[in-house]
Amino acid sequence: MPLCVGVAFRRVSRAYWFDPGNLLDLQVGDRVVIEAASGYEIADVSFPPQLISESDIDPPLKSVLRKATAEDLRTEQQNIEKAKQAFALCRERAKKHNVPIKVAHAEYNLEGTQATILFTAESRVDFRELAKDLGRTLRCRVMLYQIGSRDHAKIVGGIGPCGLTTCCSTFLKDFAAVTMKMAKDQSLFLNPVKFSGMCGKLMCCLKYEYDTYVDMRVALPKIGMMVRTPQGVGRVMELAVLKSFIHVELEPSRETATFHASEVHWDEKPTGGCGSCSRRHEYRSSADSPVGDYGLGDGSGCRTRFSPIEPDDESLTDG
Repeated sequence: MPLCVGVAFRRVSRAYWFDPGNLLDLQVGDRVVIEAASGYEIADVSFPPQLISESDIDPPLKSVLRKATAEDLRTEQQNIEKAKQAFALCRERAKKHNVPIKVAHAEYNLEGTQATILFTAESRVDFRELAKDLGRTLRCRVMLYQIGSRDHAKIVGGIGPCGLTTCCSTFLKDFAAVTMKMAKDQSLFLNPVKFSGMCGKLMCCLKYEYDTYVDMRVALPKIGMMVRTPQGVGRVMELAVLKSFIHVELEPSRETATFHASEVHWDEKPTGGCGSCSRRHEYRSSADSPVGDYGLGDGSGCRTRFSPIEPDDESLTDG
């Protein structure tokens, strides 16, 4: 396994592995000059030198050239000011060439020989003439890259609906797929507008607790199932998954009551109505199956969230 050091660029939080060379004393937070595809750049050390599996490395493995000197840092500040001018120039020339883009970020490599400009657009655009114009004016190589709305939000930053800085611009390294099913499985009101972030996509935080909800729902009855409660038979109407509470519509009164999962018993395999059909599961409340025992006949087939789960129990793994 090769010895590598993890470094990250200011515009992205993801760490990349580089060959530390002879710089084995690098610490987290050190600023270093690295060899990148665009030339020399300054990056921050995220992980000290350590042995890394080759499967985790994107070849070819580039090198850390040196720790950033005072001259390197001064050059970086000069490039930041130049990048602001390139940013404004790109917006101006995009209008001139009638290229429908929104400029998100501009930067120079340490040598100042290449300007990288990131932009968003509603569709693919032809920016070849724009790139040539910018190259002639800036007198360097110009690279234009189209990015998605999530990457744009990550670069720009902002405040989310929760009142905190957006996750993508602070600690979130990778964008995982987020679907409305995740909101549905967490019993959230299905309003795409409410769950959309500043990027216009579904908020990444919908995924944070999703796995917990999925795991806990396994030990709860499905909505629409008939269950036995201390107050009689009823149909599951709603679940408070994290608290393990079950909201039940009792029959025949149709009153709603709330019970903890430990108080509720149900058949392993739901039979009868699913909520949309007229069939009802027939429960007996005779002397051999008293309500107080929460049993079904002899008690077989009853389950609470504290009952052991058998390996072949398919009813608890279908969602």
